[in-house]
Amino acid sequence: MLTDRQVRAAAPSEKPYKLTDAQGLHLAVQPGGSRLWRYRYELPGGKERVLALGAYPEVSLADARAARDDARRLLRQGVDPSTERRKAKLLSARSAVETFEAVSRAWHDRQTPGWTATHAAHVMASMEADLFPALGPIPLREITPPLLLTALHKVEARGANDRAHRLRQRAEAVFAYGIASGLCDANPAALVGAALAPVRHGQRPAVTTLDGARRLLREVEAVPAHPVTRLANRLLALTALRPGEVRQAEWTEFAALDPANPV
Repeated sequence: MLTDRQVRAAAPSEKPYKLTDAQGLHLAVQPGGSRLWRYRYELPGGKERVLALGAYPEVSLADARAARDDARRLLRQGVDPSTERRKAKLLSARSAVETFEAVSRAWHDRQTPGWTATHAAHVMASMEADLFPALGPIPLREITPPLLLTALHKVEARGANDRAHRLRQRAEAVFAYGIASGLCDANPAALVGAALAPVRHGQRPAVTTLDGARRLLREVEAVPAHPVTRLANRLLALTALRPGEVRQAEWTEFAALDPANPV
């Protein structure tokens, strides 16, 4: 059996050579200086295979022996260690594309054609701010109700109860998309709604008379503001548009009053 001293002293030669340990483990020394741990084993039927265990000194002699012993345990169970490693790599790669963030973005892409650009941007921005930091890297099928609830409670702690409920609805849609796509089996977002604080909808004041509307407009006009803001307020008063639509409006959306002098 090899010793640590022998492994450390293994120097490159003109041709590759091996230092044998025990039970199929050996150190392959390459002319370029690399020292690579290999485990040679035999499958039923006499077919030989070699499993790479890593490079020395990143993988020590003790680590290489532990990896060899793990592979031997798999062999005793009738499992080919090389096949098991390939499966693990495939599962790891699959998990990387089945994370909450990856699936959320795929769901968002599917929904975007039916939404306005403003709403689509708002939905993604809310998830990027409040859900992805906590849940983004986790595979969808590994997210439990307590994990999701913890993320939503952080939103509630800011006093944003309505936002927390909207995020839960969006997460529920993401999990429903994941179930339909075979990426998960349960929808934890459907279970946590009762654990969220209720949204209190207060009464919003409204101007119901012409005199009141005139007074409100005079008060708004009296507030110091940029000329563009003043014009935006007047447009709101004349059209009853949503503030967000006015904010995001582009000049191309307005028809020129004078065709000879377009906006």
